[in-house]
Amino acid sequence: MDRGLHRAVDQFARRIGDALAEAASGTTVDTSRLRNDAVVEAFHLSCALIDADGRHTDDELWAMVAAFAPYDLLPAAAMPAQLRESRIFDGRSAWLTTPSTMFVTLCDVDRIRGTAYGRRYYDEIMALAHTVISLDKWPSDAELKAIVDLQRLLLGALPTGKPVPTAIADAGTAAAAAAEPAVIEPVPAEPIENVLAELDALIGLDAVKEEVRLLTALLRVQKLRADRGLPVVESNKHLVFSGNPGTGKTTVARLLARIYRSLELVELGHLTEIDRSGLVAGFVGQTATKVAEVFAKADGGVLLIDEAYSLMRGGEKDFGREAIDAIVKNVEDRRETMVVILAGYPKEMTELVAANPGFSSRFPKTILFPDYTDAELLRILESICDKGRYDLGEGAADAALAWFGSHERGPGFGNGRLARNLFEGAVARHASRLVAVEAPTDEQLTELVAADIAGVPVGGTV
Repeated sequence: MDRGLHRAVDQFARRIGDALAEAASGTTVDTSRLRNDAVVEAFHLSCALIDADGRHTDDELWAMVAAFAPYDLLPAAAMPAQLRESRIFDGRSAWLTTPSTMFVTLCDVDRIRGTAYGRRYYDEIMALAHTVISLDKWPSDAELKAIVDLQRLLLGALPTGKPVPTAIADAGTAAAAAAEPAVIEPVPAEPIENVLAELDALIGLDAVKEEVRLLTALLRVQKLRADRGLPVVESNKHLVFSGNPGTGKTTVARLLARIYRSLELVELGHLTEIDRSGLVAGFVGQTATKVAEVFAKADGGVLLIDEAYSLMRGGEKDFGREAIDAIVKNVEDRRETMVVILAGYPKEMTELVAANPGFSSRFPKTILFPDYTDAELLRILESICDKGRYDLGEGAADAALAWFGSHERGPGFGNGRLARNLFEGAVARHASRLVAVEAPTDEQLTELVAADIAGVPVGGTV
């Protein structure tokens, strides 16, 4: 029998028991039973996650007996059928909806002493949670969502703020790939939670964040099973990113590359961006070679193929179709060492995947990147201004909302790039306005007024 849960419970009890003892130092609390209290906490979590999808499978229940019978929390001779009949796990998922008393207590100590016991609890409880989910060969969507919801619940309750970097949709182009060095240094592996904190800091994209978190939980569980020599249902890691320009596809791809690296699913963790021009050659036989070179460069990381649908366009003498065949072959040849993401407009990407069996079987999952709302574009503009040491003066925010709202939404809508274009146009008008001011104040030098915003032409700015 796999004893992964038993080992995970023992680790949680040891590390959190020590944290509780440290937190109780200098008080009258009896520390002799704190490790046992940590075992009970682990039991509540395990029961709750097993109940998250209501299945209570044999594999889960056998593991629960092996892990918790030594602590007298379950009968050592209990059979799965008996446990199900006892209904001991029914309704346990409610435990996941509020932070536990133990976690809240540790966070309270952190606030008083400046310690980090709450974060230690978070790290250990999430390691245990993923082990519980890994008991089944294929975790259910309900179990994965339970882990994602628990992550958010606990992170939101931690007393120390999460790092919130400036997070704006990347407006770079695929041409940047050519500037990368020939020798790729491995991206340092980092705590997954740090990367997910950056994901959460992105403006908007709530559905995308949920998809990435669910995918991360699944990959983490699969790796746990593989590390313990348990069977893993083979699944394609390759993805389709569907959305208009400037919706954060490149930014999220970079974060995913770091997640794959931290999970040791890729060796290097770098992102290589390419488009049609970097894949299609002008003569017979050259396209396959060109594609192979791109894949060799991206091996060990993530390859983002932007505007992938354009490979289907062109006449009978066009080599885009040859590029598609070469991509399919290389995806198969390097399926264990790299991840490929196809990106482009929603309608065109749907047609591309549906029209090519090679793509449809190797890219089964699509993540949709919606257009930003006007309010979200304003937040992006404010973030860009903050980076450039500019402020929006009175009425400027309203002028920006009106400016964003005057653009027709549809295929090709600029999104984050639109906000950057507005900023650059407003800064140019601001500079022209200040030319006539002999000795501008610091406030005048850094304030964008409503007229600076409203005066940026709408046409031709995307």
